[in-house]
Amino acid sequence: MVKRRELLSFGFIGVIAFVIDAGTFNLLVHSSFIGDVAPLGNHPVTGKIISSVLATIFAYFGNRSLTWRGLSSQSIHREVTLFVILNVVAMGIAGLTLAISRYVFGFDSLLADNVSANIIGVGLGTLFRFWSYRKWVFPAPKVNN
Repeated sequence: MVKRRELLSFGFIGVIAFVIDAGTFNLLVHSSFIGDVAPLGNHPVTGKIISSVLATIFAYFGNRSLTWRGLSSQSIHREVTLFVILNVVAMGIAGLTLAISRYVFGFDSLLADNVSANIIGVGLGTLFRFWSYRKWVFPAPKVNN
């Protein structure tokens, strides 16, 4: 059963991770603070992967210490390995939605990139993350009868 505290803390950590993800993505792909072109303006999927990795690092430590503190009954090595694998899947979701928007539909505006990557992609990835973290990364201890 999902607890209210779990949802609230997962959401709180998620909002901060979203700001890190979306902010970094827009800085790398749409901000021309160095020269006339954004550092990864021609490589939006690479920018999304980098921003997702930074947000994921924050989310791991935030969720481990706040959302599911004390719940994991497995080794830290196994926990981190599962977390990384599941986040690669979730990053793939966001990267795929961005790639479809950019390369299939030809949408390359700031708005299109943010809707496809940071709203649709992150939204679907968040649903996947919550379910998969709770099931495999931070499972509740098994009760012996």
